[in-house]
Amino acid sequence: MNGDRGEVPWVLAAKTGKIGFANRLGRGDRSPLGVWFWELDRVLLTLMIVLIAIGLLSVAAASPAGAQRLSSSTTQLNSLYFFYRQLMWVIVGVPLMLVVSMYPREQARRFAVVGFCIFFVLLALVPVLGREVNGSQRWIGAGFAGLQPSEFLKPFFAVTMAWIISWRLKDPTLPVRLLSSIGTGLVCVFLMAQPDLGQSILFAGTWFALMMVSGVPASRLWAMVIGGLVGLVLAYNFYPVATQRIDAWIFGTEGLTHDKMALATLTSGGFIGVGPGLGTKKYSLPEGHTDYIFSVIGEEFGLLACMVIAILYFAILVRIIIRLLDEKDQFVVLAVTGLGAQFCGQAMINMAVNLGVFPSKGMTLPFISYGGSSILALSITCGLILALTKRNPYLDRSAYMVKGQMP
Repeated sequence: MNGDRGEVPWVLAAKTGKIGFANRLGRGDRSPLGVWFWELDRVLLTLMIVLIAIGLLSVAAASPAGAQRLSSSTTQLNSLYFFYRQLMWVIVGVPLMLVVSMYPREQARRFAVVGFCIFFVLLALVPVLGREVNGSQRWIGAGFAGLQPSEFLKPFFAVTMAWIISWRLKDPTLPVRLLSSIGTGLVCVFLMAQPDLGQSILFAGTWFALMMVSGVPASRLWAMVIGGLVGLVLAYNFYPVATQRIDAWIFGTEGLTHDKMALATLTSGGFIGVGPGLGTKKYSLPEGHTDYIFSVIGEEFGLLACMVIAILYFAILVRIIIRLLDEKDQFVVLAVTGLGAQFCGQAMINMAVNLGVFPSKGMTLPFISYGGSSILALSITCGLILALTKRNPYLDRSAYMVKGQMP
């Protein structure tokens, strides 16, 4: 207890921010920046920063191959061309992530809902305003003004669908699951028109994760799984992109397919790799700095480095789960689940493609692959995760003390 006022230090610190106990721990700063720092999950932030640093090193290793492939007789790109551009995007992306992480939960939700509306419209306009890159029409604008609406839509989609599903708490009669399924279906239709089967699967997987956490009966979940499998069969038979990708993966219809090339590159470095900049097989990969950067890492830094990266993604997922264990707000549980499933699911798909387990999807490895839209969108994703998982250390401890328990 604390002297005349008869209050425990944590309770008094929460009320005044000036009590010695908090000051001795360095937590007496009650400015907005100080409050943000102590409420933030710094372990989660550290894991994300480590991934970004590994990504810069990986892009530097893959950049010479990409620069050589895109160079021509008239234009010769610097061997570190993609590294310099990635560094620029990281310099923009990290502050963006930190700014978004400072939003209160209500402001983060509003930001996501507005972002969803904007980028859903832009996604719908891609067939009209978009430009074609590598056979797909996914981009709006060109150069530094170019962006890929589907990348930015992902985090906003997860939070908005979570918000819609959470309406059920206020009014159980609202058809929130139907509304969210319609929204997901429209997004997938626009994506498959680009065509982009990989992102369609990721959006549908995010929605399925939200359905699981929202309390959908097991029978309905199994019906969704069966429906998804039926959808893949139909896509294989009637969707040319799916037919081509799956045939190339299973039958090798194009000789040494990209998937097989990626696996050969990944394993060529052995356990510790051939050394930074010494890889040669990376020059045969079509998108070594983006889709197949995991294979470049395997060649130059070894399978050990690949294992470390996989463990980092798993650690992020586990940390997110730990932060949600005693969370009472269903919207926060749903939103962070969707964002985490999206982030780690994309990583799993990319690594599986590089290992030859899945057919090629054209999907980047989060924070590792090169890409401006990808880095900025992922920065928003992680900023929202950090914003929604913030905790007030003083109030949390006060709750324990009120119950007569020590944390």
